[in-house]
Amino acid sequence: MVSNKTLVSMNLRSGQDSRFWCANISKTNGRECLVAVTSPVDAAVGKYFLSVKTGPQVYNPGNKVVYVLFNPWCEADTVFMPNDAERLEYVLSDTGYIYVGSVQNISGRPWNFGQFEEDILDCCMYLLEKSKLKQNVRKDPVIVSRAMSALVNANDDARVLFGNWSGTYTGGTSPLAWIGSAPILQKYYKTKRSVCFGQCWVFSGVLTTVMRCLGIPARSTTNFVSAHDTEVNLKVDIYLNEKGEKLDNMTSDSVWNFHVWNDVWMKRPDMPLGFDGWQALDATPQEPSQGIYQCGPCPLKAIRSGEVYLLYDSKFVFAEVNADRVFWLVQSMNDKQKFVKLHEETKAIGKSISTKAVGKNEREDITEQYKFPEGSPEERKAMEKACSYLNALHLGVCESPAPLPPFQAGLQLEVEGEKEMWLGKPINLNIIIRNTSAGAWTINVNASCQLQSYTGKIEANLGSIKQTVQTAGKPVIQLPLDVAADSYLKTVTSVENELLIKVNIIAEILETGEKLTEELTVMFQYPPLKVEMLATAKINEEFTCSFIFKNTLSIPLQKCELHIEGLGLFKMETIYQGDIMPGKITKSQIICTPNKTGEKKIIAKLTSNQVKAVTVEKMITITT
Repeated sequence: MVSNKTLVSMNLRSGQDSRFWCANISKTNGRECLVAVTSPVDAAVGKYFLSVKTGPQVYNPGNKVVYVLFNPWCEADTVFMPNDAERLEYVLSDTGYIYVGSVQNISGRPWNFGQFEEDILDCCMYLLEKSKLKQNVRKDPVIVSRAMSALVNANDDARVLFGNWSGTYTGGTSPLAWIGSAPILQKYYKTKRSVCFGQCWVFSGVLTTVMRCLGIPARSTTNFVSAHDTEVNLKVDIYLNEKGEKLDNMTSDSVWNFHVWNDVWMKRPDMPLGFDGWQALDATPQEPSQGIYQCGPCPLKAIRSGEVYLLYDSKFVFAEVNADRVFWLVQSMNDKQKFVKLHEETKAIGKSISTKAVGKNEREDITEQYKFPEGSPEERKAMEKACSYLNALHLGVCESPAPLPPFQAGLQLEVEGEKEMWLGKPINLNIIIRNTSAGAWTINVNASCQLQSYTGKIEANLGSIKQTVQTAGKPVIQLPLDVAADSYLKTVTSVENELLIKVNIIAEILETGEKLTEELTVMFQYPPLKVEMLATAKINEEFTCSFIFKNTLSIPLQKCELHIEGLGLFKMETIYQGDIMPGKITKSQIICTPNKTGEKKIIAKLTSNQVKAVTVEKMITITT
């Protein structure tokens, strides 16, 4: 229809006007002429079909589909990105890293975005059609990116990826087995059915692919110690029992070890001045927004300054990086529960916010793009501003906690132990109480060791200690907390999620009534996976790539699978490895025939019942 600009007719002699579609004869040669067609900067993104009328004749080219995308190279486009290196990274780069682990032990997980692979562009166009966005808003990256954050998850409309955090992935692929976005989008486009299964880093990887494919600069971003505030009061409550064990059933609030979302680059003409640039966008289905599971785009500048009244989902994203964490002790007294506030942390949430650095295979810390330095006057002002908006909207009582008075007893609580531990080894930790005063104190110590998923879900209680100690004449007291490997291996084997060890300690000083808390996160360590191949190869000529793994652990690894992918080399494949006994070496080979030149990356991942994900990458240069 001409009225909604889905039918455009151009006269070759009408001249050029950047506001409209234009066609001009740029070159003639006898009976042939070369016609240059120019789209306006605000053309709707999508698929166009071309026909040429010459008198009574209508000519339809064989490949008549023209794809119109957002253009970050065009200054007038709202996604314009002026820096060449950043455009190369955030639009053209088809590989990268997604950061996972814990704030004490961050690791980069290689990921193939694959936005130029077969069927990816057509899949994105199919999603655009299924978004039901009207043509006149398909030129707006704000509306399009928000729609895609909903379409990448399957919660409301059975679209791309079905989220699953249960730890059981029968009938689908474990989220930990994916190493790239292309196989997910290709499978969805082929079957038109939701692909199983994803978790936050998979949703983020797929959304990065979709955004870059459509021409919107995008990056995957990881927030460590990420709050999920369901009550919109900028506080996340953590409940512990008298053993120090975390209680899951007391609240819907949670703190994720890490959470991965996206940042997309665009101007915000729909907002007051000053909010252009990076915008937070999230496809992981956490909370409904305007009735469906979507999140963003929300300006990072709004999150940083506490402007939580702005679109879209600014309150939720602000809490993810800024909420206060409150620890409560749940005591049972006469068949009733008593809640004692142990500790309120104002600087624990939103740590080491990370993305891949521009042009380098390194992590870039972008925390200061999301928040002012913790405890700074600017940070406190941003928190006060956010609280004032929430209270004005009657969304909950949001108050900055009063500064805690110094401890009268002068005690310090620490946990000593490895931040990384080999799977199959016993857990050996030391709880340290340091008495920096001359006082003699009586302390009740409760400590627990639990096995948790990265979202904070408790999978097993591994052990606890309850002890009363006297500090008289003891400047340092050590309490060992030991857990045998057999105590956790059964759970690790039965749950398909990657698990971590969380230690919580509560120390109560009887003479003063003061309560101290401390926690420690311990990650499991796995043997490495190695790749052997040539440094260079020629296009259309075969070469061999070998994958070698030695089980240096003391336990057998059951049902091992090797997942491999190389963009421009071969599509994702899975090779079943069976059981790998302690000390055994496995070697798998694949014959590659490259069909693209340039720097190419092979990513391999080994998974098993015990070891959830060991990843390796290797670069190769393909020449003509």
